[in-house]
Amino acid sequence: MNAKDWAYLSNDLVYSSMAVFTLAFLAHAFETAWSLRNPDAADSSTGNLLNKTLDYTKTEKAARIATALMILGTVILFGGVVARGLSASRVPWSNMYEFSITGALAFSLAYLLTLRKYDLRWLGLPVSIFVLLVLGTAVTILYRPSAPLVPALKSTWLVIHVSAAIISGGVFFLANVISGMYLWLDSIEKRGGRNPWAKRLPDLETLDQLAYRLVAFVFPLWTFSVIAGAIWAEHAWGRYWGWDPKETWAFITWVAYAAYLHARVTVGWRGRKAAWLCLIAGSTFIFNYVYVNIWGTGKHTYSGL
Repeated sequence: MNAKDWAYLSNDLVYSSMAVFTLAFLAHAFETAWSLRNPDAADSSTGNLLNKTLDYTKTEKAARIATALMILGTVILFGGVVARGLSASRVPWSNMYEFSITGALAFSLAYLLTLRKYDLRWLGLPVSIFVLLVLGTAVTILYRPSAPLVPALKSTWLVIHVSAAIISGGVFFLANVISGMYLWLDSIEKRGGRNPWAKRLPDLETLDQLAYRLVAFVFPLWTFSVIAGAIWAEHAWGRYWGWDPKETWAFITWVAYAAYLHARVTVGWRGRKAAWLCLIAGSTFIFNYVYVNIWGTGKHTYSGL
């Protein structure tokens, strides 16, 4: 296959993954909607109210199908990312479109890997929505044809630095989704208790601990990514640090997540304060990814727009 064939195949695979993620979203939505089975209905024989307000027996198959579709969509998207790289004979991380499809892959993969250890199937609905939003934005707004790397990106450090950053971003974003879920459930409980659907979700302590573990797990990798970026900058531009907008915001993200971990371990922050701090740290990463790449100036503006 020539470069053009690989490029067309990559596009087809990305669109195919979007179709599969859409089916996964619909399956998760079906599971969520049909899990509510006559809440507070009365037993016909005794007249007493039934305690069980949720029944998952009839949606278990839909849940398994949804998870299988999430796995299939991730595999297809992985093929699309690989084909994109083969079309240009390089790693597929030279512009915002390629960052976005690879970031969506990292986010989905982080969810699936975490699903092996924790019961996170309830996160399938928001995860599928976010993946579709990222991929939809990538193919409609950010898409650019395959092209050779600019001279500054022709380095082994591209693979080392950017891969670490993308993996870190996927796990950080998953922790942010969980923290957002924590704040939502906490507000519901303060208003008088969870509704029947929300009762299926984990307790607040579990969400709080899971968000912390994800950040603590990936923070060293993000630290390595920042250091690797500085080493690459010295090779490319003859200086380790120049307070370029992307460098500055990468450091701000590092400080924000370091503050989150410090507040958790040393100060003992838990619950709402920790969740808000996690979301603030995540917002600095998203700002760097979106605003600095598209509207920022400096040596790191490789959006291609």
